[in-house]
Amino acid sequence: MSIYATLWRLQFPRYGDDHTACEWVEVVAQGVPGHIGTPSPGHGYESGDPFADFLPPPMVLAPDDQAERLRAVVFVRDGTPKDGQRYVDTLLVLTGEEYEKSTFDEIHGRICDALRGARPEVVMEAWGSDGSVRLMTRDGSSRLLNPEELRRSRG
Repeated sequence: MSIYATLWRLQFPRYGDDHTACEWVEVVAQGVPGHIGTPSPGHGYESGDPFADFLPPPMVLAPDDQAERLRAVVFVRDGTPKDGQRYVDTLLVLTGEEYEKSTFDEIHGRICDALRGARPEVVMEAWGSDGSVRLMTRDGSSRLLNPEELRRSRG
């Protein structure tokens, strides 16, 4: 049985930046309910939290708490493999409280940053009269996409 509940699935630019000819990837937000790993009596984790090495700290629940809050939200690319319950390559892990307090814009930016990795952010594109597109990045570098590349990307 999985410790995760799918909260949503959305398309994001594969490498963090939306631009002409970018590829898209589905990102999945996986919620971890508050009772998972809790040291509170009656939930089966009295001997320890088996998920402590890859999730934020567990929540202590009051006896009448139905654990409706989330312990964590884990963001992954669709199809990311797991080793047991641990995702092999997460994009971002937030506590349930961080997730609740964050705007979608903040979460979107953090996911795009994770997808981008060490690549410089695309900040502008310029269209040439020949149908080419020059992608310019925050660090001043650029990349030219010729018309054939653009046709292939549109499939």
